[in-house]
Amino acid sequence: MNDFAAIDFETANRNPSSVCSVGIVVVRGREVSERLYRLIRPFPEYYDYWNTRVHGMTCQDTANAALFPEVWSEVAPLIEGLPLVAHNSSFDEGCLKAVFRAYGMDYPGYEFHCTCRAARRVFGKELPDHRLPTVAARCGYDLTQHHHALADAEACACIAIKVL
Repeated sequence: MNDFAAIDFETANRNPSSVCSVGIVVVRGREVSERLYRLIRPFPEYYDYWNTRVHGMTCQDTANAALFPEVWSEVAPLIEGLPLVAHNSSFDEGCLKAVFRAYGMDYPGYEFHCTCRAARRVFGKELPDHRLPTVAARCGYDLTQHHHALADAEACACIAIKVL
């Protein structure tokens, strides 16, 4: 796969529509061409302790952030016509579908590919696990800011270039 967009969402709570940040890395010709990171005011707008513990964000971080439809109006042109790639894509695809539903937006049927499944096929038992930091390190990416949406999307893009 030469052209794609790696995507990662962080959520504020257990509700998949509660996206509070998105990271996008556009790859064209197997080279990163664009990066985008945006905070999003989540829906519903509250943070669970466990989610904050994972990514460190709170209501204060997103209180003045744009709502998802505004952020997506900026994202959509960047990814138009590209397949989307995510590590554990069922989570990110589920979030995207849920937030589209929450705002009554028509979901355009994005094509998703999963770097976690691909890494399992390619690396098998060579790795102790297939978590994003482990696979990213195997592919030469140092993921020091795990659970920052842009860093995770960059790691995913690196993995996708190697294994998809």
